[in-house]
Amino acid sequence: MATIYYEKDADLALIRSKKVAVIGYGSQGHAHSLNLKDSGVEVRVGLAAGSTSRAKAEAAGLTVGSVAEVSAWADVIMILAPDTKQPKIYADSIKPHLSQGKTLMFGHGFNIRYGTIVPPADVDVSMIAPKAPGHRVRELYVDGQGTPALLAVHQDPSGSAKALALSYAMALGVARAGVLETTFSEETETDLFGEQAVLCGGVSALVKAGFETLVKNGYQPEVAYFECLHELKLIVDLMYRGGINYMHYSVSDTAEHGSYTGGPRVITEETTGEMQRMLDEIKDGTYARKWIAENEEGRPWFNATRKAGQEHTIEKVGEQLRDMMPFLNPVKVKPEEQG
Repeated sequence: MATIYYEKDADLALIRSKKVAVIGYGSQGHAHSLNLKDSGVEVRVGLAAGSTSRAKAEAAGLTVGSVAEVSAWADVIMILAPDTKQPKIYADSIKPHLSQGKTLMFGHGFNIRYGTIVPPADVDVSMIAPKAPGHRVRELYVDGQGTPALLAVHQDPSGSAKALALSYAMALGVARAGVLETTFSEETETDLFGEQAVLCGGVSALVKAGFETLVKNGYQPEVAYFECLHELKLIVDLMYRGGINYMHYSVSDTAEHGSYTGGPRVITEETTGEMQRMLDEIKDGTYARKWIAENEEGRPWFNATRKAGQEHTIEKVGEQLRDMMPFLNPVKVKPEEQG
């Protein structure tokens, strides 16, 4: 059974006695900074010169400095910059300011798992990874609730790395829901696999394939959109609340029957075999090496694939339909806003 910790297992005074630097002010960075601040922790945000996030952080009442400045000041450094940017940020601005007794923390294990960041042996290295986007971490904290999170310790020369990580989790608000103990490897490998095979890659490819099949056979794109994308939220919400069985309980018998007959025809042995190959490539580092190389080359394939996705018919149809449904609070992401 997994080991899960709650607020009763943490001592908030530990992180309150430390100076904490949060590197980055994106989705997770803003949530960590504000939640810790509201929990009585002394926090500073580290940003690159000219960062557009500086004004947002300062407007929220946070102290902002360069990454080097806040790293030199802090006892605890939480790195929440994008995975592929972390190694350079670490080498240029954090590593020179790491010394015995400090703690280096992560919100995702990618760079420790694949060795692109190798901290000094006399520094504690731990992870608190909320299982929700940052805006949700912040919303739940403000509401007096929390989202579950994962905890891992990679290095523990002080002997108190876990205790401090749990204290950090309490200040972040995630210990309200539960903090599950794992390892950097398990968190990284399962996270990447879930994103690729199910949550992002698998679902979006399945939605597009269903949409394209209906449209190719003469059905209206608007109807195809409703059936293959719009109603997906209804199904996911049911699964989120009560699992797959609750979803089956809640839909019609015809829909449940279709689930049993159709699912195995879409997810075949070939599909699961490919999932295994994806996991193997994550575990042996093939995926990480390719993604790192893609970034070093300026992301040519990534950017071209993103552009093609933005121009897909399902996106154009969806934007028109969502404009008819203001109750969805629809959003539009401009291509230039995706970095």
